[in-house]
Parts: sequence; C-alpha cells; structure tokens
Amino acid sequence: MANGSEDNSPVKVLRFIKLSEYIRPVFYSNRLVAPFPTHLLSLHRFNRPQGIMTKAEMRTDKGTMTIEFFEKDAPKTVENFVSLAKKGFYNGITFHRVIPNFMIQGGDPTGTGAGGPGYTIPCELTGDNQYHDRGVLSMAHRGRNTGGSQFFICHNRQNTQHLDRNHTVFGKVVEGLDVIDQIRQGDKIQEVKILEDEQA
Repeated sequence: MANGSEDNSPVKVLRFIKLSEYIRPVFYSNRLVAPFPTHLLSLHRFNRPQGIMTKAEMRTDKGTMTIEFFEKDAPKTVENFVSLAKKGFYNGITFHRVIPNFMIQGGDPTGTGAGGPGYTIPCELTGDNQYHDRGVLSMAHRGRNTGGSQFFICHNRQNTQHLDRNHTVFGKVVEGLDVIDQIRQGDKIQEVKILEDEQA
C-alpha cells in the first residue's frame, strides 16, 4: 500500500486466494450442534482389553487405506471415530472436498461440508504426534472444540504446517498411501472397518 491507496497487484491477490484455499477446507460451516456425549464413548474404551491395538481399513472407490490410530495422543477423538465407524456412519459418504497437494476431506453425511453427527467433540492438541505430514488423519472443524465426524488426510507436509496443534491429529495411513493421491472429489467411502489386534 502506498500513499493511502490499496495495492491490488495480481501477485498479492493470487497469494491471498491460494492461502485461503488451503485454510478453508478444514472448517465446517457455522451451525448449532449438541455437546459431545462422552458417556456413550467411554464404554468401549474402558471395556477393551489392554494390549489391543486399534486400526481401521477404509475402503474407497480408489482402493483401501489402512489407518493406525494415535490412541495415546487423542483418545476421545479415536473413540469417536471408532464408534461412528462401527455404526456404519461413514459407509457411502463422499470425499466432498479435495485440494491437490494439500488434503482430502470427508465424513460429512450431507456432502456439503456443513454436516456432522449432531454433536461436537473437544480438540486434543498436546500429544507428541500433533503435526501434519503425509498420510496423517486429522479432524476438521469450524473452530476449537467443534469437530464431530469430518476428517481430512494430508497429501504432504509442505502445505499443512499451519494446521499443527490447531486440528487434532488422531491417526496415520500406514498402507495404501497411493490411494490418497488418487481420490477425487465425489469419490465414496465404501466402508470403514475397525480392526482390533493384539500387540506383540
């Protein structure tokens, strides 16, 4: 800006648009939701035998991804995702937003970016794994402690550093990383299957 006039140079306008395109996808539209029903999810966590590792297979139109959860870092978020998956909540839902070289986002039953399970869950941002890298599974939200069912999976580390400790990282794709790159907007999640394996 010079002499009180606004600088509308193409370069600066382009940079603003690109940054907003990276930040916008991981937020919900503004809406009223109910508080997180913690008493419903605690049953699964407390009754599960110790020494069990929880994973998930996410079957999509483009292939299957195996996800390892970060239960120590984000226990409530993992329990929420597992509970929804076991109810079949994610089956048939689309990846409603995909931005190349950034992330793929899904988990909205309405496909609009504004839907969810009807409640919110708290963010969990203090664990050791709270950074966004390739294959990382993280919660989408419209502000702190407003996540529900929407999630995103990162394409890489390059464009996701601003999300660290702002969005809850709760897992990572350990098999099928190539599927992330093949997903396009509108592709469906066919099924999310929860696997519970004994640790060695």
